[in-house]
Amino acid sequence: MLAEINFDGIVGPSHNYAGLSHGNIASTIHLGDTSYPRRAALEGVAKMRANIRRGLPQGVLLPHRRPNMAWLATLQADIAGASEQLRAAAFSASPMWAANAATVSPAPDTADGRCHLTVANLRTMPHRSHEWPETLEQLKLAFGDERHFRVHPPVWPAFGDEGAANHMRLTARHDAPGVEVFVYGVRGKSFPARQHVEACRAVARFHGLGPERTLFVQQSETAIGAGAFHNDVVAVANENVLFAHEQAFDEPQQLYADLRRLLPEVEIVEVPADRVSLADAVKSYLFNAQLVTLPEGGMALILPEEARETAPVWAWLQELVSGNGPIRELIVVDVRQSMANGGGPACLRLRVVADPGTIDPRFLVDETKLDRIEDCIERHWPESIAPAQLADPALAEQVIGARTALLNVLDLTVLA
Repeated sequence: MLAEINFDGIVGPSHNYAGLSHGNIASTIHLGDTSYPRRAALEGVAKMRANIRRGLPQGVLLPHRRPNMAWLATLQADIAGASEQLRAAAFSASPMWAANAATVSPAPDTADGRCHLTVANLRTMPHRSHEWPETLEQLKLAFGDERHFRVHPPVWPAFGDEGAANHMRLTARHDAPGVEVFVYGVRGKSFPARQHVEACRAVARFHGLGPERTLFVQQSETAIGAGAFHNDVVAVANENVLFAHEQAFDEPQQLYADLRRLLPEVEIVEVPADRVSLADAVKSYLFNAQLVTLPEGGMALILPEEARETAPVWAWLQELVSGNGPIRELIVVDVRQSMANGGGPACLRLRVVADPGTIDPRFLVDETKLDRIEDCIERHWPESIAPAQLADPALAEQVIGARTALLNVLDLTVLA
């Protein structure tokens, strides 16, 4: 039976604040701060545990090899001799944001009736551009049953692709054919647009999507310029509900009309700019929430603490859930370490609609397995990392050892 499974990226032991992501305001603001990898990873585990307790299936994706010595070698560099920025890129823990791992089209939408996943190339940002080989390695292992899955390498190298963070799917129910919405950027004032329309079109072709149920929508320049470097900073969808900021899209009314034509059951919840500014939406990550269907019925928003602490956002949300709309519950989680680097609850997970029985069980978790992961993090993750420590060989040794310990816990040493 098909189910929606959230695969959360486990925050890696090299989590640090190097401010490498131009256009990501939180990342820039916290440049040079001391990070707390152990706390960050435990926050992520707590979020996953809370989802499991609500009856939501949960999986994990693993930290990548860090520092990435092989990538540095392609640049004729090593940790000792690399520039500060290059060294930071080699240590980057950004694979924790699994929403950028791939774009996913469930089996009901595809021509061959398999779930398709295309790995994102992330070519716009150097520190993320070297993620895709390990992401591909993990996804091929987790979704290796070729009767049910097809895992594609990235669109490469011409056009930037940022994965599920710029993709939404709307449907009457998870196991019914859906409308897939690819959101691309053209410009973002002083910030780069990371998702190219040609990458979107290529992924749709890879996945065998019917053109009559596939939409390509431009993100607004205003949104990108305000710090919405991905669509999931200003919009999120689940089943038949689209939850979006008024200024998320270049031509929102056209999108809404197309959705109503293709999916008459669609419910569009638009947050007006005069109630919640783009600045407050980006600061609070109101839309970088997980919009989920609860087993008992109804939908809930899994939001960061920052949403509750941003007065206009919280006031609007209180009105939202007190009405008769589809979103009835607010669930607040603490992911402050991730938020400080520019990733909220939705950034941390990749949604896959599939039969859990077709997935490599090593990538699926329950509370017992989370206990083991939590114990490993407590034992091996660095408590803190200050920027200067990235040049310390002892930190590299600890980071490598921590990841190895986690692979042992999960019986995934094949990824060592």
